[in-house]
Amino acid sequence: MTMLNVEIDHEKLIAVLTPSGPLSKEDFAAAAKQIDPLVEQAGQLMGLVIHTENFPGWDSFSAMTNHFRFVRDHHQEVKRVAIVTNSPLGDIADTMVNHFVAAEIKHFPYANLAEAKQWITESSEAED
Repeated sequence: MTMLNVEIDHEKLIAVLTPSGPLSKEDFAAAAKQIDPLVEQAGQLMGLVIHTENFPGWDSFSAMTNHFRFVRDHHQEVKRVAIVTNSPLGDIADTMVNHFVAAEIKHFPYANLAEAKQWITESSEAED
């Protein structure tokens, strides 16, 4: 059973990832199977939203390495990443990850999912 729900907005080119428990390496493989076809079709994602009240962690070291591999393999294809969480990791990710990925990253409180999606769509509207 997967612990990572993936919702795709094909019109706005946004993927929303919602973990429901400790993440496994299979979760990232399943997410890639859903996201990769959209990236191939559109050329990129306008945004990726990670929506979790508190980060659930990984079920193994292997899962953690698969998570980092997923980020490495996809970061150039994503314009903006919104981390929507009340976890202190949101601020850390916002600051540290910006040094390693091409996407612009911003942290939002857990209750502000709509604001996070709006921030992502504003980036695409500014280019039109």
